[in-house]
Amino acid sequence: MSTTVNRLPKRIALGTATLLAAGSMAMIAAPAAHADDTVLGTLTATPATGADNDGMSFSTSGACNSGADYVQIYVTGEGFTTATNVTPNQAISTLPTTANGGYIFALVDTMRQDAQDAGIAALSGKYDFTMVCRNAFGATHYGDFTGSIWFTTPTTYQSTDPAGSQVTATTTTLAVTPTGSATTGSQVTLTAQVSPTAAGTVQFMDGVNAVGAPVAVVNGTATLTTSALTQGAHSLSAAFTSTDAAFGSSTSTATTYTVSAPGAVNTTTSLAVTPGGSAAPGDPVALTATVTPSDAVGSVTFRDAGNGATLGTVALSGGSASLTVSNLAEGDHSLTASFTPADPAAFAASSATAVPFTVTAPTGGGSGSATGTENINTTVAPGALALSVAGNQVNLPAMALNTTSTQFSTAGPIQTVTVTDTRAGAPGWSLSGQAADFTSGTGTISAQNLGWAPNLVTKDDNVKLALGGNVAPANAVPSTDSGVLGLKSSRTLASATGLGTAQLGADLSLVAPTSTVAGRYTGVLTLTVM
Repeated sequence: MSTTVNRLPKRIALGTATLLAAGSMAMIAAPAAHADDTVLGTLTATPATGADNDGMSFSTSGACNSGADYVQIYVTGEGFTTATNVTPNQAISTLPTTANGGYIFALVDTMRQDAQDAGIAALSGKYDFTMVCRNAFGATHYGDFTGSIWFTTPTTYQSTDPAGSQVTATTTTLAVTPTGSATTGSQVTLTAQVSPTAAGTVQFMDGVNAVGAPVAVVNGTATLTTSALTQGAHSLSAAFTSTDAAFGSSTSTATTYTVSAPGAVNTTTSLAVTPGGSAAPGDPVALTATVTPSDAVGSVTFRDAGNGATLGTVALSGGSASLTVSNLAEGDHSLTASFTPADPAAFAASSATAVPFTVTAPTGGGSGSATGTENINTTVAPGALALSVAGNQVNLPAMALNTTSTQFSTAGPIQTVTVTDTRAGAPGWSLSGQAADFTSGTGTISAQNLGWAPNLVTKDDNVKLALGGNVAPANAVPSTDSGVLGLKSSRTLASATGLGTAQLGADLSLVAPTSTVAGRYTGVLTLTVM
């Protein structure tokens, strides 16, 4: 047997579908029996579908039992009359590992070469692969990992049984703690729940950017805690990649999240004066300041803004401070109260709106007269800017080859987007969208190849709206292209001013190069209004 080197090329480290192997080795029959034939788990082929001359690797669903320090893969099936090894006996310590502790092991030759070496004229039907956990010399075995592929033609294979095996769909949901928002540098915990429970990993995403490394799913759950989210708005999601051929991959709905700068808690101060409006000279006048939130710590200074005099300073207790004065001079006054925090880093200062007050001497005579004033207060609510979509799934028709056979294409509308603005002052808003690359197993379609034509569905009369320009898809660029055409970059769908509701849509157009591998592709379009 010739000396062999079993190498995993750089491209597998980057997660691509193609695996190359260097070296060669003769076909050697496996031992007829193992000391321990216990099946420890599964083998998963990469790529999951391909040709007989593609480089192929297998990953295990877990680790070998204690005691094993070497592994080797054997194949059986049509034409292989005995179990035949297709890898060298290699030390476990030299193999790349998966997130769940399994191993990645590349075949030395392609299936075409292995078949030729075994004298097989044509590959056909099911081929079973067994990875044996063993010691260095193969005298003791410690269990097996098994997997299969099916050749549906002499030159193409798949990892699912064409006789009718089906892949179970999964659903991934994302929970973020604390809910809704956090401050810069604080810890945020992302928890993905995969149902039904399936083996695989979860990659947490912020828009189109990965948050940390993939996390292994354990009992249906994957969790990541990070303090690296930057200040501003975020669109968080969880993408589950199944490593079990019986279960599909899935991605959660995006969760909007805000990270704000840490700082003091804002406060508000209000002032009440008793009696209301006026009093006679020398009469007691009670000043009561209320500070929210009620747990604020500090003091309140009462002043007469009309003449700049300080009336007194009182420590805040339970959100309230009171002072009674009886030395206000005759005439008009403008009374105020200002909160000064004990720790400016914990709470912000605030001042109450001035309250007019009059000190008037009583008039003589039988009839007499009196005046009074009332403060009439109201509040304008801040309102909100809200976005909703009619549904989170857009199913485009299957891609078709164009008339010149140079690219695939498809088209269809997005789900209707509703924007409602009830904010005081009507500051206006802008709605934009950005797409992530489309993926299907090992296949990828660049988001540059996705374009849209915005359209207005309906709007309230008060809303003045301008649609964004049409965005053409790139000319079927490959997934390796680093450009920012199409919806790979954030593009404006519409902008508007005025209070009310607008409903918008867009007609999507997607193209792909003819080299794109077959599969069901999914990409995420993130819509943001601000």
